[in-house]
Amino acid sequence: MVLRRCAAVTHLVSTPEGERLMDLASVTGLLLGIILIFTAIAMGGSAKIFLDLPSLLITMGGTFAGVLINYSLSDIMGLLSVIRNAFIVRLPKIQDVIEQMVRLAEVARKDGLLALETAELTTRDEFLVKGIQMVVDGYDPDTTRQMMETELTALESRHALGQRILKTMASLAPAFGMIGTLIGLVQMLRNLDSPDKIGPGMAVALLTSLYGSLWANLVCNPLAGKLELRSEQEVFAKVLMVEGLLAIQKGDSPRLVKEKLYRFLSPRKRNEEAESIIGQRPQKENEAQEKPEPDISREVAV
Repeated sequence: MVLRRCAAVTHLVSTPEGERLMDLASVTGLLLGIILIFTAIAMGGSAKIFLDLPSLLITMGGTFAGVLINYSLSDIMGLLSVIRNAFIVRLPKIQDVIEQMVRLAEVARKDGLLALETAELTTRDEFLVKGIQMVVDGYDPDTTRQMMETELTALESRHALGQRILKTMASLAPAFGMIGTLIGLVQMLRNLDSPDKIGPGMAVALLTSLYGSLWANLVCNPLAGKLELRSEQEVFAKVLMVEGLLAIQKGDSPRLVKEKLYRFLSPRKRNEEAESIIGQRPQKENEAQEKPEPDISREVAV
């Protein structure tokens, strides 16, 4: 019994965790937007005329000042680590999550729910570890669901904070751009008798709006949208963990656990997952066939 339990736990250790991969879509989109805008500017003349320090101070300085007023300093300091999630993917694959829950169901079916206590020590997802511990401790299924869903709600709330900060910046940047436009117009109208001062005032009036629009629509709003998508993906993976653990606690077979979790996927996604699993089987069979056969003649000679 002990050896069989250890073998099951070793099998769980090999379950891959979410790999850290660069999100090419985010990087490509940001770089492409910057390149296209600067290319269009360069084709129309010198790019230096679009650089104006007073306009930057009004737009960017005003935006960050407004964010400081709206949020605490600790929230703003944590924004950099949140933005990193828009460029680096660390989420587990849905197929890996489902396979992990099926393996846990196999352990529970063979050795009972208490055997999961050993398995949870080798599982690297903190949310799943807590869920397994509640199942092992004999919590009521309704209590288990309520506690895990409460943790999911808290997770969504933490994720939403970074999104709100970016959306606040996206709303403040064009507003301060308009403020800069008004400042530039006032300066321009006040110096109508001095033609050499009309140009700088007009530059401030127009460039502040340009800076505000670029910062809001090329950086802040897209990043907030990507972070929202990341949050939805992570919550979805953890919902699968919750449903899988509750099915295991109920005593469902590994096959039924797998079928229940596949119901959360779209039909197209189910077909993709099924094809990936089918594609892995011939590879394993080929590896088994390539193993060298034992030398029977030598054994007979002995």
